[in-house]
Amino acid sequence: METLMKPAEYAKELGISRQAVYAKIKKGILTAKEVEGKLYIVVDTAAKAQTAPPASPSAPQNRPAAPSSSKSSVLPEEYRKLLAAKEETIAVLRETVDDLKESNRQISTTLKGEIDLLKSAFSEMRSLYLHRIEELKAEEHACEGEDLLEADLKGQEEEERLREWISAKRFLKQQHSIREKERAKLLKRLKKAYKRGDARLCEIDGKLKIDVSQAYGDLLE
Repeated sequence: METLMKPAEYAKELGISRQAVYAKIKKGILTAKEVEGKLYIVVDTAAKAQTAPPASPSAPQNRPAAPSSSKSSVLPEEYRKLLAAKEETIAVLRETVDDLKESNRQISTTLKGEIDLLKSAFSEMRSLYLHRIEELKAEEHACEGEDLLEADLKGQEEEERLREWISAKRFLKQQHSIREKERAKLLKRLKKAYKRGDARLCEIDGKLKIDVSQAYGDLLE
């Protein structure tokens, strides 16, 4: 017949720790089962009864009491059992400590590997970001150069647009303050200025042209 006992009750009955009971279950020395989510030790009461020491026959009433030396022989046996139980508990605790050390070693190895992976990933990301920053700087410089070039071209276009070239004769006719006799002298003066490289004057199709957007007070005085 089988009986179910809680691990704590079983440990108390044998005089050992609960850790020793769990170690016996783990090693297969004890049989255990779960009932409604709780762990119980399966105890064979028939085997337990067989292993129990036979009861001594009842002594007659007039039998004298056992000598006191029997008590002294029982006590060392109980102490021996108690020491054996404690030694078993110590052995279980040592195994538990060894298991914890091994678990800690494995955890430390795993953490070290994870940290190395994180360092490697960070280094790769840093390289990628630095490369991207350099690309953005190069693009920014290129854009600035394009903006400057565009601004320069626009300035040139604006300058060309503001310039309006007309013939020197037409220009002199527009100067109403100049007499007709003086126009021939001024025309010669304008031609000489053109030959000297005056940028306000140019020659188109063999005719002298004047930029009306410029001032010519120095040549007309």
